[in-house]
Amino acid sequence: MIIAFVVILILAVVILMSCIKIVPQAHAYVVERLGAYQQTWSVGLHIKVPFIDTVAKRVVLKEQVVDFAPQPVITKDNVTMRIDTVVFFQITDPKLFAYGVENPIMAIENLTATTLRNIIGEMELDQTLTSREVINTKMRASLDIATDPWGIKVNRVELKNIIPPAAIQDAMEKQMKAERERREAILRAEGEKKSTILVAEGQKESAILEAEAEKQSAILRAEAEKEKMIREAEGEAEAILKVQKATADGIRMIREAGADESVLRIKSLEAFEKAANGQATKIIIPSEIQGLAGLAASAKEVFK
Repeated sequence: MIIAFVVILILAVVILMSCIKIVPQAHAYVVERLGAYQQTWSVGLHIKVPFIDTVAKRVVLKEQVVDFAPQPVITKDNVTMRIDTVVFFQITDPKLFAYGVENPIMAIENLTATTLRNIIGEMELDQTLTSREVINTKMRASLDIATDPWGIKVNRVELKNIIPPAAIQDAMEKQMKAERERREAILRAEGEKKSTILVAEGQKESAILEAEAEKQSAILRAEAEKEKMIREAEGEAEAILKVQKATADGIRMIREAGADESVLRIKSLEAFEKAANGQATKIIIPSEIQGLAGLAASAKEVFK
């Protein structure tokens, strides 16, 4: 009897423990009662009715990432390429997620493939390769609308790789190589142009500096010549002043010595002689002293 009681007690404890459920963070449990949806348990402690309530589905509410295999698509200009996509989604309604579609991940994959084919089919190859952001935006909008009845919100869609055919890849590589060579030629030509311009500007600056130097040198030479002429003129003027001063001093001394008018006239004749300096071919003598020409010799003897 005691053993039976212990067994019943153990079974009751086990059943009670199995009825206590703890829902962790970022999770939700969908609970059914007798096979019908009863409620959705959020984070925390919950107790279910034994043998009647069951946890039908455990749902992760965190954002999830699914990387789908490359899908073959055909562009508007009939080029077949392969594109693989990455979808970021999050479950917003556990009940719709549990009862909306049988296999949500497979449904999203197929929906992504069909949506991608529809979008790429309206674009040409070059536009497809350069419009990733446009394709991502269109796909996210379409998938978000389609998955809303399943309790799923598509946050982002990214084109991971776009793989064109081998022939297209070779043509693209050749085109890129030609473009790089063209840019290199342009850069080299621009460099040579800039170098030529710099050399010409340098020569121009050099010529300007040489002309400026010549100008300054000419100015300095002219100033030096002018200074020389001024000094020579000042010297000649000073010499003339000294001669005139000496002549005036001589006449003053003669006057102070009591010489008469005849002696002064004779000294004037001597002054004319010095003025001629042996180089003049003609000397004009005033009439008042012409009569004294004969007395010049005797006057010289007196003043020796």
